[in-house]
Amino acid sequence: MPVSLARSCFIALMFALTTGISAPAFAETKAQLDRSSTTALKKLIAKVPVAKELNEKAVAVLVFPSIKKAGLVVGGQYGEGVLWRNGKPVAYYSTAGVSYGLQAGAQKFGYAMFFMHESALDALNNADGWEVGVGPSIVVVDDGWAKSHTTQNASDDIYAFIFSQKGLMAGLGVQGNKVTKLNK
Repeated sequence: MPVSLARSCFIALMFALTTGISAPAFAETKAQLDRSSTTALKKLIAKVPVAKELNEKAVAVLVFPSIKKAGLVVGGQYGEGVLWRNGKPVAYYSTAGVSYGLQAGAQKFGYAMFFMHESALDALNNADGWEVGVGPSIVVVDDGWAKSHTTQNASDDIYAFIFSQKGLMAGLGVQGNKVTKLNK
């Protein structure tokens, strides 16, 4: 589904559901997105030691500081993020997804993807919209994984951390989302 249609579905669902989660800010400036992305990444690496280790070894980190997800049978999610390389913002991306099934609710969260190899980053940069879960191997890191692994035994292409979850909705994940480069 095209990003604009996913965004439209998401906006309609956000109006339909009154959950106390603020409306999405689709028009963040580069400076605002840089600030919110930096803050989110700093909080993540301060709280999760393995995230700090991965950040030091990653070739790039893609941070989506605020993604809004809502659904009532049909659901959608959308957020914008920054690709960081050597501590500098190098590109801006959106993430969008549509789902259907037994679901109801709304949620706000963020996620960071640590690209460990140039080939994984090339898959993102060379795609006209990259579907998460198709291509390079990706591991969604939870508390159990983070406690039992270090970067010494981390061998996958991409590690993703979901953080700052607010609201109620089942089925949180990053696979099936489409990541598309923005012209910011």
